[in-house]
Amino acid sequence: MRAGKLDRTITIQRFTETYDEVGTPVQEWADLATVRAQIIQVTTEEFTRGWGASSEAAIVFRIRHINGLTLADRVSYGGKTYDLKEVKEIGRRRGLDLRATAAEG
Repeated sequence: MRAGKLDRTITIQRFTETYDEVGTPVQEWADLATVRAQIIQVTTEEFTRGWGASSEAAIVFRIRHINGLTLADRVSYGGKTYDLKEVKEIGRRRGLDLRATAAEG
């Protein structure tokens, strides 16, 4: 993986539960890592669902390998958030392709 192709900066976030000053649980997204990435593909995919056809924007980010990423994590890029749909390993811990769709809400 060539460093020159990693021309974007993304933030990987994880949903966490913390406690405020009075001990009340607060659930929020916390930054897990800020990494350099390459955008591999941006498409609009059409899906046929039970209530009809709909479309969602899909994007693939290529990053260097990070341990422990799950589909519960999300990516923040360009002021938008993207839910992870697939985490695919490249080679033997060389890198990761993160397939994500624009988060709703």
